[in-house]
Amino acid sequence: MNYPRSFDTIVIGGGHAGVEAAMAATRVGASVLLLTQSIETIGQMSCNPAIGGIGKSHLVREIDALGGVMALATDEAGIQFRTLNMRKGPAVRATRAQADRVLYKTAIRTRVEAAANLRVFQDTVVDLEIEDNRITGVITRTGLRFTSHAVVLTTGTFLGGRIFIGTEQHEGGRAGDPASTRLAKRLRDRPFRVGRLKTGTPPRIDGTTVNFSKMEIQHGDEPRPVMSYLGNRDMHPMQVPCHVTRTNLKTHEIIRSGLDQSPMYSGVIEGTGPRYCPSIEDKVVRFAERDNHQLFVEPEGLTSTELYPNGISTSLPFSVQLAAVQSIEGFENAHITRPGYAIEYDFFDPRDLLDSFETRLVEGLFFAGQINGTTGYEEAAAQGLIAGLNAALKVAGKTSWSPARHEAYIGVLIDDLTSLGTNEPYRMFTSRAEYRLRLRQDNADFRLTPIGRELGLVDDERWAAFQSRKQAVDRCLLQLRETPLSSAGESALVLRQLTGEAITSDTNLASFVRRPAINAAQLMQTGWFSDGVDSALEQAIIELKYEGYIRRQELEIHRSKEPGEFNLPSDLDYDIIEGLSNELKEKLNAARPLALSKAARIPGMTPAALALVSVHAKRRSMTRKIA
Repeated sequence: MNYPRSFDTIVIGGGHAGVEAAMAATRVGASVLLLTQSIETIGQMSCNPAIGGIGKSHLVREIDALGGVMALATDEAGIQFRTLNMRKGPAVRATRAQADRVLYKTAIRTRVEAAANLRVFQDTVVDLEIEDNRITGVITRTGLRFTSHAVVLTTGTFLGGRIFIGTEQHEGGRAGDPASTRLAKRLRDRPFRVGRLKTGTPPRIDGTTVNFSKMEIQHGDEPRPVMSYLGNRDMHPMQVPCHVTRTNLKTHEIIRSGLDQSPMYSGVIEGTGPRYCPSIEDKVVRFAERDNHQLFVEPEGLTSTELYPNGISTSLPFSVQLAAVQSIEGFENAHITRPGYAIEYDFFDPRDLLDSFETRLVEGLFFAGQINGTTGYEEAAAQGLIAGLNAALKVAGKTSWSPARHEAYIGVLIDDLTSLGTNEPYRMFTSRAEYRLRLRQDNADFRLTPIGRELGLVDDERWAAFQSRKQAVDRCLLQLRETPLSSAGESALVLRQLTGEAITSDTNLASFVRRPAINAAQLMQTGWFSDGVDSALEQAIIELKYEGYIRRQELEIHRSKEPGEFNLPSDLDYDIIEGLSNELKEKLNAARPLALSKAARIPGMTPAALALVSVHAKRRSMTRKIA
């Protein structure tokens, strides 16, 4: 039967991509239907109970700056917060939060159910209705037909999903949930380029059977970082520690003994797994020279005893998993509550998408999340927001929007996927962004919130908070620039006592704070700044420290052009190019492109890496001519 009303946008899937897609579409005024196999699993963290990390928290902050819900949910559910790369510059610093699964899912569902013009319906989509290469609606397992002019498909690992534990395998989207088999077949009947990818998860462990005294304790940071621009520490629940332990030679021997029963090494699994989150089998084989691998023991939540042993993702038989786990220090008597498993699933070549995430083959059909070949909650959520926004804009007859590479990490993600594609699960890193000095997590709101306001993504509360923060930062910048410093004055003496930095010539405070050792905490001790401006002052100082670099990057952006047809020697030694990632060295050595334009199409290649290859090739050519 036909459902009695039509929707502007239908979102299929209630994971991180689906939630952000539905919420973004409804924020810009669309009527939205979120279709999910189970309402209870909306916002569920299928793998590790954490949000953020290197490169990933940049995406979370950008989602937040555009009005998304992931960061706020994290602040309400985070049971440990840490700043990573604290000793490095602000451009590569990242926030990571350990989350309570139940609290996170509750925070997400609460927002979904409170959203205006958003309806949730529990059913499984089995087919898409397409007329003249344009989406017109979807059909569910119960025979219901929902009509819409835009559909966002966020199926995660459910399309053709198959779960592997040793030699046992069965259909599934994740443990306990059925795969989306009929829809996967219908999509394969379309002229999309389709492939298979793999991911995995570790066994879960009962914390009451673990000896934490044998492990290294890992506390969160104090003062605690906050994930959302609207968040605060009062939102955080009780904080708890994580722990660190390591595998050992005995663990590795047990794992090697079971490799013949591993679906990855027996050839049963064809899909490629994530390079930067390998299974423990992969680690033991690829890094045979190492006698241990670090393992982070993470709590699943405040009301659960289950632990997530981050670092031993596996698809080995349960008997091997148990023996391997119990060989690890602190886990000698560990009880496994759920076995680890690998899952293989369909993904579609993202080069078949426009920058808006609309498919080139079917008008009005958008893909977001793991269906595009990515891995990670944050990457999925970022795609969902852009896809949901553009689905709603399309129905409203408005121009689509997506950020460029120099505007956001989301822009880097979009460009990498739609221009270069991927042959392995794509994960965001700061190294992927050639303009990362200007794409910091601290300034995501300055970069994107005004754009989000124009698009209708940013509500009045967020806009008011942004304006207040911007005004505070602008006041601090003005005070820093207008405060003179005399080398013989009292101010110079005060600053030398607080910072150890001497002032040898007349200058101003703005020039002084550009020095690497100077920070906001030191300046607050001078009494020159009003109470409560710590955060704004810190932001102002970061802006000043990066001002010169940003100016140069702005010039690079204006001068940047597509690579010309420059020939590359077939025997070019990519291993000796400094600054080139090991991933790209491996891919270049395998592909051996004969032209720079061909190198540009290698998945993961960035303009910065391409410039390194070009310079190296030209230098070698000049050296040979001279010789």
